[in-house]
Amino acid sequence: MSRNYILDKEAVARKLQRMAYEIVENNLEEKEIILAGIRENGSVIARNIEQLLHSINSNIKIWNIEIALDKKAPHDIKLSGETDFTDKVIIVVDDVANSGRTMLYAIKPFLAYLPKKIQTLALVERTHKAYPVNTDYVGLSVATTLQEHIFVEVEGEAIKGAYME
Repeated sequence: MSRNYILDKEAVARKLQRMAYEIVENNLEEKEIILAGIRENGSVIARNIEQLLHSINSNIKIWNIEIALDKKAPHDIKLSGETDFTDKVIIVVDDVANSGRTMLYAIKPFLAYLPKKIQTLALVERTHKAYPVNTDYVGLSVATTLQEHIFVEVEGEAIKGAYME
């Protein structure tokens, strides 16, 4: 069965580059940013964004951590690195933003602190929000039916594309 690609590898690279520039523009005064990738694909996207941020602005210190949670039942949330997130800029990264539920739960551990900002990034955003989460950085926004699903294809550290079924 052939896949209906909505983003190929080159388009993904352009989207990530644009989002990295947006992050720098929206955080010009910041000294450090914490990228918190939702495992698995969100973590790969976060590492790619980290590399791009270093190439754009070497003055911003970038921390990269992973958020582990079950997307179907996101009650138990684990962070790969614990630190004091008070007065820090945190960007929660995922591959696809759908209803907003995963992002909302992924933000939860940071609320025990007083972060300066919490922002969200998704390579692909669907327009079926059921939770009050706005995606700050979006690679591609797609209107889909509830029956259609979007998958981001990752191989190692490379993002191969995104397709819809």
